[in-house]
Amino acid sequence: MTKKVLQPKIVLIALSFIIAFQVFSFSYPFFADKQEIVYIDNARLLDNYQGMKDARQAFERKSMAWKANIDTLMSDVQVAIKNYEKESASLSKKEKQLSQELIKTKQKQLQNYQLAIQQQSAEEDARMTEEVLTKVNAFLTDYGKQNSYKVIMGANASGNIIYAQDGLDITDEVIEALNQHYIGG
Repeated sequence: MTKKVLQPKIVLIALSFIIAFQVFSFSYPFFADKQEIVYIDNARLLDNYQGMKDARQAFERKSMAWKANIDTLMSDVQVAIKNYEKESASLSKKEKQLSQELIKTKQKQLQNYQLAIQQQSAEEDARMTEEVLTKVNAFLTDYGKQNSYKVIMGANASGNIIYAQDGLDITDEVIEALNQHYIGG
């Protein structure tokens, strides 16, 4: 007899649990303040982040200075070649040899400078990008904690997020907050 009395109670408890679970799972989206897992479009974030824009402009100014130096060295080589071509008929064998060596030395200096600038440019670009990304990542960590996100994912062109429900992309709000943080200090 105790088995028959216990079975309806177990069924009633199980049924109550199932109903409560269904009510919670259907009503949770309506009462939840925000998503716990969100994502950011990495490219859009960096393209619209003022700190990255400023870093790119600073890098561009350095690149223009390097290019001006290369142009000056290239001009020096071209002038030396033109002078040699004009004067070669009137130069002695020894003077021709010295002029040719001077031109070769200037060409070598130009090549060395170009290689050094290429390397320096790549290193500077990598350093600048790393600095910006370090700041952005630190900001995103704080932003995630302040907004109670459990996970902030990064989307990129290679497709690490194929689909996401509307409302999970927080890129625009993060760009706004990040730029305010950058401008404010």
